[in-house]
Amino acid sequence: MLKLKLSFFLTLLLSTSAYAQYPLVESRAYICKQPTEPIIIDGKPNEQSWQLARWTEDFVDIEGNKKPKPALQTRVKMLWDTNFFYFYAELQEPHIWANLKQRDTVIFYDNDFEIFIDPDGDTHSYYEFEVNAFNTVWDLMLTRAYRDNGKAIDNWDINGMKTAIHIEGTLNDPSDKDQFWAIEVAMPWKVLEEAAFKGKKPKANDSWRVNFSRVQWDTQVRNGKYEKVILNGNKRPVEHNWVWSPQRVVNMHEPEFWGQVLFSSKKAGESDQFVSDFGSEEVRQLLGHIHRRQLLSMKEDRTFIADKDVLLESKVFMVGRPIVWQLQADAYRYHAIMQHPFNAGILWHIDETGRLWKEFK
Repeated sequence: MLKLKLSFFLTLLLSTSAYAQYPLVESRAYICKQPTEPIIIDGKPNEQSWQLARWTEDFVDIEGNKKPKPALQTRVKMLWDTNFFYFYAELQEPHIWANLKQRDTVIFYDNDFEIFIDPDGDTHSYYEFEVNAFNTVWDLMLTRAYRDNGKAIDNWDINGMKTAIHIEGTLNDPSDKDQFWAIEVAMPWKVLEEAAFKGKKPKANDSWRVNFSRVQWDTQVRNGKYEKVILNGNKRPVEHNWVWSPQRVVNMHEPEFWGQVLFSSKKAGESDQFVSDFGSEEVRQLLGHIHRRQLLSMKEDRTFIADKDVLLESKVFMVGRPIVWQLQADAYRYHAIMQHPFNAGILWHIDETGRLWKEFK
């Protein structure tokens, strides 16, 4: 790693605009509370804790407001206790179908529901979970994002995980109209903590980066069966991608845009409030922007950009006050350090691997 000295920090005034004018990609947040009774994984939210837990916002298109609102509602609830991270999702669906029954196949070739978890928020060593209406699961770990030459570890499993599907309707029967299918999941901390900060499960007031995706295919009925359709002159079927926290592009593997889940000490139904760390989200996305520009430079010019003004020439990021940061780069590596705009004791880093991390002075 390049050695950086704070004495070399320079000040770059991006804008004096108000904070509300900062063109962030919306990053959603959820307060995850604790159940008041044991949760039975049966695909149904019968427990009082599930009834009291609030829903996430409805899913949007993966590109955010660039695309129309999804035609079908998708939403999620979360809970946590000493042993498990719980999820309950409902997917409105008039025609419920599935084909894949082999574990660890590419489940999004069917309509599916997906969970992405980056425990320490550094965009490295994160988890992906996919499930279809047959309750066929694909669980894997990513060493880092694919853009950073990340590898998918397919033979990694969430051992001890519990999953269940509930269908309001009939599976693979085009003769009727269905209502929704639901997924209930309990993921054990003893597995999820592998990539967590200091290898530990969360404690109250910790936050993890999480996102959800729903892959939805347009279908038609032929010979009594559902089949994917090809629309608008495409050469192959094209799926819809609906998510909780929008990704800006059709790519779930840009973890800096995932939402934040705050683990609360409160029980389901009790009042709590999410307090956003104003500045950190902006800096994270700004560093992500810098990283994507550096990857493009390496691809096109075989070197990283060392000129800070060139990296931020579009000036699309505004935080309302000067940003203090430093950059070192050459043909082999780069390292950027950015000071939190409202807390000089917090420094955010990113380097050529794409790892995004925080330290305290």
